[in-house]
Formats: sequence, structure tokens, C-alpha cells
Amino acid sequence: MQTHLRKVGNSQGIIIPASFLEACSLKQDVDLRIEGKTLVIEALKKPRAGWFDNYEAEEITKDEVWNESLPDDITEEWEW
Repeated sequence: MQTHLRKVGNSQGIIIPASFLEACSLKQDVDLRIEGKTLVIEALKKPRAGWFDNYEAEEITKDEVWNESLPDDITEEWEW
């Protein structure tokens, strides 16, 4: 697709078709950089986004945690 630069204040810009924005998942914020003589516009990725999607925490009681703990290095058993 060919387009042309348009004056926007003291800068220039282009109109990006909605279908392009949707296909690239571009929202409000984007990463803009130059690679050689190519201008790259990329969807901004939030750090750690999606890390906990589909995470299901296990329910563990305090007794289970203590029972699974190993004795310390110095003694063979825990001393209370």
C-alpha cells in the first residue's frame, strides 16, 4: 500500500488504516525505532505481561509446608 506524508504541526505523519492497526495489535502506545533506513512501528509490550495468565495457586496448609521441609545442615532433625 502506498501513502504519502502529511503535515502535522512541525512534523509529518501518515494515516494507518484500521485494518493494519488491528492486524498488528497496535493500540495507543507503540515502540518506534529505526533499523537501517527502515522505520519500525511495533506494539508496545508491557514487561511481564501475561506471566500469570492461567495460573492456579495450590492450596497448601502450614502443616504441609513444615512436613515437607528438610532438616537443616547441622542437625539431623529440627530442634524446637
